Amino acid sequence: MKKVLKTVLYVILALIVAALSFAAYIYFKGIPSYDPPQIKEFTIRPTQEKIDEGARISALICSSCHMGKDGRLSGGLMKDLDPIFGTAYIANITNHPVYGIGKWSSSELAYFLRTGLRANGRYAPPWMPKFIHLSDNDLESVICFLKSDSPLVQASEIAHPASQPSFFAKFLGNTAFKPLKYPSSEIIAPDTSDAVNYGKYIAHGKVECFTCHSADFAKMNIEFPEKSLGYMGGGNTLINLEKKKIFSANITMDAETGIGTWSYEDFYKALKEGKRPDGKALRYPMLPLGNLKDFEIKGLWAYLQTVPKIKNPVNRTWE
Repeated sequence: MKKVLKTVLYVILALIVAALSFAAYIYFKGIPSYDPPQIKEFTIRPTQEKIDEGARISALICSSCHMGKDGRLSGGLMKDLDPIFGTAYIANITNHPVYGIGKWSSSELAYFLRTGLRANGRYAPPWMPKFIHLSDNDLESVICFLKSDSPLVQASEIAHPASQPSFFAKFLGNTAFKPLKYPSSEIIAPDTSDAVNYGKYIAHGKVECFTCHSADFAKMNIEFPEKSLGYMGGGNTLINLEKKKIFSANITMDAETGIGTWSYEDFYKALKEGKRPDGKALRYPMLPLGNLKDFEIKGLWAYLQTVPKIKNPVNRTWE
């Protein structure tokens, strides 16, 4: 009996040592780096139309995080990051050759935005979106904008301290979230006449609604969004500018806990004006998406009608 007990104790001790060793490895390694990737060529052909469209898309998916104090996309402290992920400084993405992305080629930008991997092999932390579903045409427009002479991306000398990811963020960066595969073929957006599929494209690629409106950032599936825990059912923990917790809304068509009682006009006003059906303002971090086009809103509304309903009574009070 004593021999069995001793063996069990040794096994437990070995497991504890292994767990502590793994934790130390994650802690000191931090967000991982990889071998420099083989960058696939991504050619852009700038036109004013593409630059303007890139600016519009960037306003939907980039500016809320990257807008700096100088009125340019110079980045800064991410004030609404859940403390569970640590402290993050959003990158300067102006055309400055040292502090920004002025030296990045269009191919390096495309590879990074798709996969999260820089040309030197450094991996972007979990809070940086990876646009694996964005069409090549829309991605080209965004890069045309980033390389344009728009005042928003003119070189800014603002530099930021290094981010301080938490152990949890480091753990996710080494396990759940790793560089995505660069697409092997061109990504083409659905025709806008196909409202449901185009709306799905908006939800997954152009605005990425699923990331906030599913259940948990740590359990979202970037490659296959519909496999994310609680897909579109809300409840994900967000942080407002006062550092209080707020939980994302259930935007499935469940009549009791989602938006099943909303009309299209209610939905349109929520996105364009940031107002709920009762007239009250939507709460930060949900900002009005005033530059969404009507066909994009119609498509998103059509797609949400097809998403399985989830009964999830999200706590909508402040914490």
